[in-house]
Amino acid sequence: MQSPILLISKELPRLTYQSTPDRFDETWEAPLSTLLGWGRAAGADFIEFFLERVNYISCMAEDDAITSISPRLSTGAGVRVFRGKADCYVSTNDLSFNGLKAALEKGLSIMGLQLPAPNSYVPEINLELLRDYAVKKGKESWLADCSSMREMGDVLLAANGELATQAQFVQSRRAVYFRDWQEVLVASSDGTFARDIRLSQSVGYSLLCADGAQRSSINKRVGSTSEPGFLRTWNYGKDAEEVADSASKMLYADYVESGNYPVVMANEFGGVIFHEACGHLLETTQIERKTTPFADKKGEKIAHENLTAWDEGLTSDAFGTIDMDDEGMPAQRTLLIENGILKNFIADRAGSVRTGNPRTGSGRRQGYTYAAASRMRNTYIAPGDYSVEELFASIDKGIYCKKMGGGSVGATGQFNFAVDEAYLIENGKLTKPLKGATLIGEATEIMNKISMCSNDLGLAAGFCGSVSGSVYVTVGQPHIKVDSITVGGR
Repeated sequence: MQSPILLISKELPRLTYQSTPDRFDETWEAPLSTLLGWGRAAGADFIEFFLERVNYISCMAEDDAITSISPRLSTGAGVRVFRGKADCYVSTNDLSFNGLKAALEKGLSIMGLQLPAPNSYVPEINLELLRDYAVKKGKESWLADCSSMREMGDVLLAANGELATQAQFVQSRRAVYFRDWQEVLVASSDGTFARDIRLSQSVGYSLLCADGAQRSSINKRVGSTSEPGFLRTWNYGKDAEEVADSASKMLYADYVESGNYPVVMANEFGGVIFHEACGHLLETTQIERKTTPFADKKGEKIAHENLTAWDEGLTSDAFGTIDMDDEGMPAQRTLLIENGILKNFIADRAGSVRTGNPRTGSGRRQGYTYAAASRMRNTYIAPGDYSVEELFASIDKGIYCKKMGGGSVGATGQFNFAVDEAYLIENGKLTKPLKGATLIGEATEIMNKISMCSNDLGLAAGFCGSVSGSVYVTVGQPHIKVDSITVGGR
């Protein structure tokens, strides 16, 4: 049996490595394992390096002109140092060996750690063979296969033209597309050594219509995580028809009367309320901050017995799908709630260390300038046993929330969400369109009032902001019935 390769710490400042400059591959193993060993020898309990390269571009068409093209290129790395339950994070855009070493030194000093004595031996960390999802899943050509800038502009102008033919009383038309390509490499002192390429794309409409004092505003967005030709296959005609139809119906809609109503919430983006009002409260970040009412409720009933909910990173082409998280852990499925019983929390490494909950492949970040944190991926209420017709039939007078808008959520789950498109339900039937509705409630209450879930699960692309920046997520649900909720209006 061979003894591990040892370095004398005084040799480290003179070491040089020839890592591949334009690709994260096996040549990065030697310098990173050396630096990880140095950090462990200094007394850190755990060290992680996160390397990132980004190629991003967005394009906007307003009415019949391209008004914005915004490219962004970035490269950098972050190092996280743990000592006990405490940790710190340092980032740099210098990916040379000396640059990474300087970031590590800074992190160690923040944690009160001293570098090894000049004649100390520093073992190299034995990293796993590179776990390369980019190669394994054929992602190397993704960036080259995406739409060119000219194609982006042509598609968006054509889409805006289609919207003009479909809609009436148009005040403004906007079509927006972005492509975010990211290459990442994670190496840590537990032996993790993994690489991935991600490709997130999104395109959508924003339509404002006005006729005198009457106004309506409708948005529609779709996204993809694994199809370079996504923009070429966008059915903008179908989406234009949907957006124009919604705007037309809302333009002359009556304002809703305030009160408590049973409501039916549509599938797909209707799931934003579960994401905001409950999903965030199941992240270990909230447990650490003592800002979740569910911290000590694992194994207890927190929702109606008809409700089951998941968070996962595996659904094909969903906007929150990842092959590995930003700590190198492979994606998996996490059962959050089963028949109303809280089963699991959403945990990253730091959250696991500090709360005792197992990691769930949920350590995510916007980029290398952020430390990873517990974040949602594809989060949705599971389909139930009812038909959509049965949900409507159970309501004598209520409101159908077809399209959700923006909203806000308090630290412990109080929320309010605007409804962009709503309809009155009378005797189990949709009668007239309503506007100006706002849903107001609290997570601990609404979760127990979701009494019926239909069998038509739908997912929608979304964006989520939290302590580790903005990440791409999926929200979703089938049609659901909420027995009673406060609806603000006029």
